[in-house]
Amino acid sequence: MNVLLVFAHPEPLSLNGALKNIAIDELQKVGHSVMVSDLYEMNFKAVADKNDFLELNNSDKLNYIKEQYFANKNGTFVEEIKLEQEKIQKADFILFQFPMWWSDPPAILKGWFDRVLSYGFSYGPGVYDQGNLKGKKTMLSITTGGDDFSDYGDFGIKGKMEDLLFNVQHEKLYFTGLDVIEPFIMPSGSDDEKRNEYISEYRNRLRTLETLPVIPFRPLSDYENGQLKTVSNV
Repeated sequence: MNVLLVFAHPEPLSLNGALKNIAIDELQKVGHSVMVSDLYEMNFKAVADKNDFLELNNSDKLNYIKEQYFANKNGTFVEEIKLEQEKIQKADFILFQFPMWWSDPPAILKGWFDRVLSYGFSYGPGVYDQGNLKGKKTMLSITTGGDDFSDYGDFGIKGKMEDLLFNVQHEKLYFTGLDVIEPFIMPSGSDDEKRNEYISEYRNRLRTLETLPVIPFRPLSDYENGQLKTVSNV
């Protein structure tokens, strides 16, 4: 299996850097091929703008989505975007490694989503279970602040983790057709004993990526005009 690992942390010696290296090691041990996009090392541009295109369809007024469509049709994306899209095309599985900052991924990763998962490439006309990346899988590997998850959940001050991740997992990854695996989440402040337990769990998950459960998001056929046809449990 070809795996693309998208890494979004500025410090290679961080916990996220360690988890990235563990992923590469474990995936290669079981025979997977690994491509790495180290966004900070690449100095990946986080801002989507007209400079993403070698040629503009309409130079008088920028409509970014329409320019993405034009660029996909005419091969006029800048090289940085082309290379990332080529990696996605080769990949069977996309693994994201990043910390949660202010309850969101780092801005550089948001820029990767904005610029790389473009209209006409990863979605359009199909979306969600009909998106253009259908048949590929993905998983988030995330670190949070604190030493446990006591602030999260139905009654936690930070809310439910699945709600915080909905925007990434459902509205970006599943939106483009990807099957989304349940995320791996590790509190960065855990003590050495708990940290070793988390790392052991992560290694085990990496060895069995192809059989891990997928989040059962609803297919488009369950909706009409953006609303559920019937209310039932997923």
